[in-house]
Amino acid sequence: MANLRSCALSASLFLLTALPSAQSPSKEPPREWTDPDTGHRVVRLSDEPGSQSLYFHQNAYTPDGSKLIVTTPTGLATIDLKTRAIDKVVDGRVNLIMTGRRTGRAYYVKAGAVHAIDLGTKVSTEVATLPARASIATVNADETLLAGTITEGSVPNVAESRGRDSYPGKGDMMERRLAARLPMQLFVVDVRTGQTRTILRSTDWLNHLQFSPTDPALLLFCHEGPWHKVDRTWTIRADGTGLTQIHRRTMNMEIEGHEFFSGDGRHIWYDLQTPRSEVFWLAGYELATGRRTWYHLERAEWSVHFNVSPDGTLFAGDGGGPSSVAAPGNGQWIYLFRPQLVRDRTDNALPNSKDLIQPGVLKAEKLVNLARHDYSLEPNVTFTPDMRSIVFRSNMFGPTHVFAVEVNKR
Repeated sequence: MANLRSCALSASLFLLTALPSAQSPSKEPPREWTDPDTGHRVVRLSDEPGSQSLYFHQNAYTPDGSKLIVTTPTGLATIDLKTRAIDKVVDGRVNLIMTGRRTGRAYYVKAGAVHAIDLGTKVSTEVATLPARASIATVNADETLLAGTITEGSVPNVAESRGRDSYPGKGDMMERRLAARLPMQLFVVDVRTGQTRTILRSTDWLNHLQFSPTDPALLLFCHEGPWHKVDRTWTIRADGTGLTQIHRRTMNMEIEGHEFFSGDGRHIWYDLQTPRSEVFWLAGYELATGRRTWYHLERAEWSVHFNVSPDGTLFAGDGGGPSSVAAPGNGQWIYLFRPQLVRDRTDNALPNSKDLIQPGVLKAEKLVNLARHDYSLEPNVTFTPDMRSIVFRSNMFGPTHVFAVEVNKR
């Protein structure tokens, strides 16, 4: 009888850890478990409900790879990726930009000014006061420049939803904002002097600014709006020269976006659909040569956001929900992708071989079942610097938390 009780208790404990989705949302989410559908170990990194990891292209890791910075309902905190120790570094709600790649300071906006905080000493310094109606989105590789936009005017009767990535009426908001053709400025701020300089004026909707992780003078940005109506992905130099369109469409209803740099800054990757919701690619553009690589993936494995490992050998995706642009229809998952190039049987014999797209395929592996996740919050995957885990945010237990899933099974 004692053995039977022991077996029953063991079975109950297994269900509690292996099937976290069965828990009531009112209870504290499990600290860790092995996903029964994938066999991968998942860890909850955050303690405070409402904590979130950053958007997929914002650097959240310290240069030594030891810490991750997250937002919480009461400020900013770091998480030690080895010990999981959480350290509060900023009190009060602020707008976190990213972690600097050279010094590891965290840059954030508070009360109309950009600040940088040393995560070790917790000493914060004001970097620059922002012009009226300005927002800052990125810090360059050597932390000498910030970049942001200024919007002149506003669209009547358009209110963006705060704290959600997708929501009813977002499509209409995007259409109205694009049609308004509001004048905008793309500008940079000199961190040493605080001086600002406009490098581009446009009535296109400018968004998703990202400095290259390695080239301090290269800036990636997009023309925002419904993707089938915009030529989205562009680069420009920090002095305003070199404006370049990265992708040119070749068919009606072709869309591309959610662009991001590779870890070494040599490539730009983006979601490409030819046409929308039908044929899916993760497309790459090599900055030095203009050569293109397109990895095909199945509709069921498409993700709202993709990302690449620091060494460029693996990709990850955060899946999609029923209201996503492609609505994969294969459940909801965090994915790991292994790229495979299609063998070139021409031996580069064609006269225009170097100008042709190099095709490939992505082989998908499911990492986390997100069946209970609400995609009004997008998970936004990032690889940890050691590439052992993929960090994401999720509301699968109710309140938002930050999680990490191990790339390899134990």
